[in-house]
Formats: sequence, structure tokens, C-alpha cells
Amino acid sequence: MQALATTFSEHKQGLEGQWHRGEEVATEEPRVALQRYRSFFNRLLNT
Repeated sequence: MQALATTFSEHKQGLEGQWHRGEEVATEEPRVALQRYRSFFNRLLNT
């Protein structure tokens, strides 16, 4: 569980860092991140 939380946190920080530096983030990256979150929470709630 801790490894998943760390992975999500690192990915979130990476995206936020790009946004704060004014870099353009492709819409694909946030879309994939949201899919991962959804998948994780669906698996968590189904157990």
C-alpha cells in the first residue's frame, strides 16, 4: 500500500512541477494518471 501511495505522490509531484514551471503538459499524462487512480480505488473498494 505504501509503495502505491509513493508512486501516486511522485507522479502527482512531477505533473505539478511541470505546471508550476509553466511547461505544457500533454493531456495524455493527466488522463493516464486519473485512470490509474480510478483503477486503484475500484480495486480497493471491491476488496
